[in-house]
Amino acid sequence: MASKSSLIKSLVRQSALCLMAAGASAGAVMVATGRTQPSDALQIPALLGQVPTAAQPNANFIAAAVDRVGPAVVRIDSARTVTQRLPNMFNDPFFREFFGDMGVPDQPSTRVERGTGSGFIIDAEGVILTNAHVVEGADEVIVTLKDGRELRGEVVGEDPLTDVAVVRVEASDLPAVTIGDSDALKPGEWAIAIGNPLGLDNTVTAGIISATGRTSAQIRVPDKRVQFIQTDAAINPGNSGGPLLNERGEVIGMNTAIIGGAQGLGFAIPIKAAQDLANELIAKGRVDHAYLGIQMRTLTEALRSQINSDPRGGLSIQADAGVLILGLIRNSPAAGAGLRPGDVIVRINGELIDAAETVQQRVQETEIGEAIELEIDRAGQSIAITVRPAAMPIQTGRR
Repeated sequence: MASKSSLIKSLVRQSALCLMAAGASAGAVMVATGRTQPSDALQIPALLGQVPTAAQPNANFIAAAVDRVGPAVVRIDSARTVTQRLPNMFNDPFFREFFGDMGVPDQPSTRVERGTGSGFIIDAEGVILTNAHVVEGADEVIVTLKDGRELRGEVVGEDPLTDVAVVRVEASDLPAVTIGDSDALKPGEWAIAIGNPLGLDNTVTAGIISATGRTSAQIRVPDKRVQFIQTDAAINPGNSGGPLLNERGEVIGMNTAIIGGAQGLGFAIPIKAAQDLANELIAKGRVDHAYLGIQMRTLTEALRSQINSDPRGGLSIQADAGVLILGLIRNSPAAGAGLRPGDVIVRINGELIDAAETVQQRVQETEIGEAIELEIDRAGQSIAITVRPAAMPIQTGRR
C-alpha cells in the first residue's frame, strides 16, 4: 500500500495534468489566484506562457510586463477648431421677400472638438507613437505621462492610410518601451493591452493573439493600407494608439480598431509596420504610398455570371480566377498604362493572383516608379502590361 505522502503526491500530479488539459482556462485561473504550487506539481502557468523572473519565481507575468512598460504609456488629449459658415437668416430668400436685401454677411460658426487616445514612448528623447485619428487635424496636443506630468506635443507627421502618427514632446530621459518581433507572432500567444479607454487612465486588459494578417477589408476598414493583429484583449474607445504587449512586456502592436457591435474582437497594427512608417514620418513628415488607381474585386463565378449576363455592361469576362478591374481613376498610373474596366489581373511579376488584397499588398511593397509586370485577361485574350506606381495623393485632416 502506498504511503499517505505518496498518495498526496500522486493526486497533486493528476490535478496538475487535468489543469494542463483544460488549456488556457486553467492557466487563467492560476494567474488570477496567484496560488503557490506544491514543489512536486507541474508548473502550469509556465507551460501556458508565464515568464517568471529570477528574483520572483512565481511572479504574475502580466503585472511584471505592466510594471516595465506602464511608465512609457501616455494619454493624448487633442483639440481642433472646426469652422462652419452658417447663413444669416436675413440672407434667406424667404426673409428677403419681406425685409429686402439687408446686406448682412454670413456668420461663421466655430466649435472645438476634443478627443482622447493613447500612445507610447519609443524614444527616450520624446518620440511617441500613436494613431493618426487620435491627432487628426489637431491644433493642440497635450501628452500626460503616468507620473502626472503634462507636456505639449507636436505632431511630427500622420499617415491616414495606415492610421499611424508620430508626436514629439520636449523632454529627455523618458521611459521608453522595448520593441518585440511582430513577424514571429502565432495565434494563442498572450496579448496585453495598456491604454486609456473611456478616459480611464492606465487600464490593463489581457487575452491572446486571436489571428494575424487580417486584411483591412476583413475588419471593415477597406481604405487602410496595412494588415492587422487580431486579439481578444479588451480594446475600447480611448485605447487607440496604445501598445499591445507580449508576455515579456515587449511591444508587438499598436491598438487601433474595433468592430462595432462585436465583443472580443480588437485589432492592432503590427509594430514592425508601425515602426517603419514612424521612421518615414520622422524623416520627411509623410508616408508615400504606391498606387495604381484601380477599383477592383476578387473574381468569383457569381460575379463573372452577373457581369456577363448584363446586356448593358458590354463586358465579357472569360477568366476563371484573378482580380477584376471595375474602374480606373482618371490620370492614374493604371489609366496611363492602358488598363481597362473588365480586365482581369491574372499575374503580377509572374505570381498567380486570386485575391484583391494580394494586389494591394504587392503594390504597397513596390517602390514608387518601379515597374510592375501584369498579365491581363481581356475577354479571353492574354495581354502583358507594364505599369509604374505613383505616389498616392493624400488629403489629411490637418489645417
